[in-house]
Amino acid sequence: MQHTIPVDKLGPNGQTMADAVAACVHCGFCLAACPTYKVLGEEMDSPRGRIILMRDVLQGSLTPEEAAPYLDRCLGCVGCVTACPSGVKYGELITAYRAYAEPRRTRPAMDRLARRLVRETLPYPDRFRAAAMTGKLARSFKGALPGQLAAMLTLLPDDIPPRSEPLADVYPAIGTRRARVALLAGCVQQVLAPQINRATIQALTAQGVEVVIPKGQGCCGALGMHTGDAEGARRLAEKNLQAFPRDVDAVVSNAAGCGSAMKEYELLFRGAPLEDAARAFAHRVRDVSEFLDELGPREMRPLPRPLSVAYHDACHLAHAQGVWGAPRRLLKAIPNLTLVEIPEGEICCGSAGTYNIEHPDIADRLGERKAHSILVTGAEAVATGNIGCLVQIRTHLKRAGRPLPVMHTMEILAQALGAAA
Repeated sequence: MQHTIPVDKLGPNGQTMADAVAACVHCGFCLAACPTYKVLGEEMDSPRGRIILMRDVLQGSLTPEEAAPYLDRCLGCVGCVTACPSGVKYGELITAYRAYAEPRRTRPAMDRLARRLVRETLPYPDRFRAAAMTGKLARSFKGALPGQLAAMLTLLPDDIPPRSEPLADVYPAIGTRRARVALLAGCVQQVLAPQINRATIQALTAQGVEVVIPKGQGCCGALGMHTGDAEGARRLAEKNLQAFPRDVDAVVSNAAGCGSAMKEYELLFRGAPLEDAARAFAHRVRDVSEFLDELGPREMRPLPRPLSVAYHDACHLAHAQGVWGAPRRLLKAIPNLTLVEIPEGEICCGSAGTYNIEHPDIADRLGERKAHSILVTGAEAVATGNIGCLVQIRTHLKRAGRPLPVMHTMEILAQALGAAA
């Protein structure tokens, strides 16, 4: 006798999970789109296999512990959503499932330590800077550390940029004001690549957009959402719901993972008093490339010399948010820039939030695969729209002996718009 999923016992997202499970017809179109299936070749490491596991856990015929090895290996890249002909909302399913399962399982002590270290540092720029500087000093002991802690040190860049001047509250539009937006400043990006926010502001203001940097904003909550810490994610998200003004044309993000998380705030607050506010906020969120493309770019200056650029689709921009064409159109509009496509460009690079820390072996295989795909294009540089992808790709190009420049799309756009550095 087939069991049904007890929706009423699974919390406010019980129906969401049940609907996603029911929508899957197990056709297999997702297999070719799944990075872990590509590298591991195991049915239970594919989306349809994981859906069966989640169904069995939710029905009570399997424990979260029994399903954990396969579900933990899911990157959450949602490439399967793009490939699925049945419209299975796998992204909502895996996020809601992890929030359900995490409190019902026990992790090894070292796993708990690594997760706590990540949770207590990455969302807070000052703490993360201190941890990163300490990590650089500890690199000589990397070989003696457990896998996850060693992976953290491996991903740190050789140089941590000096602390930059705090962002101003408002950056006025250049020329006639065409729009007004509020920018999410981000967490890790502020420490590892502060120039990305500067370039984003320069690109927006050069296009006639006033940029507001809301005081009191913080981490978007993506880290908690991806790792099953729903309560921690809600605390961070609530802070942003209060901090961001409503009288703007859009809430803009320049990190794919952050933008995707903010667009899912309704899922995070479903059944809670803030559900309506979260839904309204989510509907105003735009990736910066999406917003500028909708606005229509002004004339751009040629780059100083011809440059071929390989554009890497961040999974949480392309698959989760459905933003494919906008960054490409912006880059193609730049004189002296030739855009080249990456073979298997739809496959995740292995970054996936904290995945390259939690599963460094699989992440390395995906990173090597992505670096090879980039190098065969013959491109001179790489553009992407997510800090995690940028760090992962830069790491693996360096390991391959070909350290090409890896830049955020906005860094290139700011140059072409003639914005002052």
